[in-house]
Formats: sequence, structure tokens, C-alpha cells
Amino acid sequence: MAKVEAKTIELKSVGTILIERSRRAKHLSLSVRAFKGARVAVPYGISFTRAEMFARSKTGWLKKHLNKMALMEQEAKALSKSKPINRVTARKQIIDRLNYLSQKHGFNYNRVFIKNQKTRWGSCSGKNNINLNITLVRLPDELLDYTILHELVHTRVKNHSRQFWDQMDKLVGDSKKLDSKLSEYRVLLI
Repeated sequence: MAKVEAKTIELKSVGTILIERSRRAKHLSLSVRAFKGARVAVPYGISFTRAEMFARSKTGWLKKHLNKMALMEQEAKALSKSKPINRVTARKQIIDRLNYLSQKHGFNYNRVFIKNQKTRWGSCSGKNNINLNITLVRLPDELLDYTILHELVHTRVKNHSRQFWDQMDKLVGDSKKLDSKLSEYRVLLI
């Protein structure tokens, strides 16, 4: 008999919850993701019955986070309809700004990739390849620059150590404040 790897349950006043076996899970964990809903990750060795009891015990948390996610989904849908992105223009704008900032501040990077990422604004690989989210064009200019500079600093400092944040502060002033401001726009990543 094959083992069940996933099932859904209905929780009164919450809705559908996905209960899914996960090789990566070490403990039962609950998450709510935009356009995907609620999920309980179940490590091997823990029964689906126990996972269901866990989900039922978190009804208040689920309601709160599902309501918040529903609002974010509405904002994201409205924004994408009202401000569609022209991929060609957006790509050029982001790359032009990356080149300007890298030359101005003496940074070198290998290659750049512009993608439509769902979870991050950008990243920098160990080979100094920079990935930037096409949605950056919807941000205010200071946050576009902040994000690009964040990835450029990663070409020199590969972590978020004190050294990294000190370099960011030299470039943008209060980098933690800008980082916090950027998080207010996370709805654009959905």
C-alpha cells in the first residue's frame, strides 16, 4: 500500500488546509502563502492525524494570516492590472541603473539576469552573477537603487554580517531603514 504524501482538510471558519509530507521538515510547521493558501509541512515519523490536530490548534493564527494574505492578494491583483510591466523597457531600465551604480561606486559583477521572481527582489551568486526582479521597476527610485546596491555589495561581502551593513550604510545612509521600507512593498512579489 502506497503512503499518502498529501491530503487536504476543511477547517470550519478557516477553509482548506493542505497537509503535506516533507523530507525537509524537522518539525510540524504551518505556513500561509499567497495564492496557495495554508499548508502544514509534516516530517516523516509524524502522522497526518497529529498534523491535523496541530492545524486545528492553530485556527486563530490561520484566520489572522489568511485574512492578511487575502488583502495582499487583492492588492497584488489590482496593482498588476493597473500597472502592467513592459518587460523590454523594464529590463533596460534596471540594467542601465545597475551599470550606472556599479561604475559610480566601483563594483564589478559577472552577468545579470532579470527575472520575475516570487520571493525575492534580487540575489548575487558566488560567481558574482546578479539576479534582479523585474518588479523592481514598480518601486520608488531610492528602493530600486537600494536593492541594486544591496546585490552589488554582495559581490564583495557574501553574507549579511556587520561588515556588509557597514558598507551599505556608507552607500545609502540608513540601510536598515530602507530595508524596512522595502518590506512594505512585498505585496509586489506575489
